[in-house]
Amino acid sequence: MRKKATRNGHCRIVLTGGPGGGKTTAADLFRREMGDRVAMVPEAATMVFTGGFPRVHEPLAVHAAQRAIYHVQRNLEDVQAALFPDRVLLCDRGTVDGAAYWPGESDGFFEELETSLDEELQRYDAVIFFESAAVGGMGIEGGNPIRNETQEQAVQLDRGLYSLWSRHPRFILVPHNPSFFKKISFALAVLEGIVTELQCAHDAAPPRQGRRRPKPRR
Repeated sequence: MRKKATRNGHCRIVLTGGPGGGKTTAADLFRREMGDRVAMVPEAATMVFTGGFPRVHEPLAVHAAQRAIYHVQRNLEDVQAALFPDRVLLCDRGTVDGAAYWPGESDGFFEELETSLDEELQRYDAVIFFESAAVGGMGIEGGNPIRNETQEQAVQLDRGLYSLWSRHPRFILVPHNPSFFKKISFALAVLEGIVTELQCAHDAAPPRQGRRRPKPRR
């Protein structure tokens, strides 16, 4: 039986949304501003596709790629949590994202990976959703070189991701704005508030007792 998708007591914030939402730019600016209060978890999909996985549309190939991305995402989060135990993790996308890219119903994604939407949402303390510029009819060219979605596909992905992530109890929408500066400024203010809230809650929590070592056998 596969291990449940738990947070292991580490504060994690997901930055997600449709292609061309500005989440990666916001994350980089916030990391520079906040310094050692946060640690970034880079986008797993970018690592997988730039590392040699072909980005094609044949369903079985997409299934294979999304399975790989899911496991890379989980392990990237665990690595960063181990390296930076006292920081809040900012995750550039999360384990739920693959369900929106999965051919067919999203339930098939969770069944294939022996998990559930609820289990994956529980991995994270907050979700900040960057609505795609495509929703406002603006172009999404530039930025990530592996992005190959059309304007229409970007809108569909945005809606699919919103449908999944909006079920999180601490879900915050960063809506499209014709002014990218205003959108990013709003997002940075939201991020600062959430990070401060999570750090205060984490600091106030009683320390967990360590596990006792078993007595050696004679």
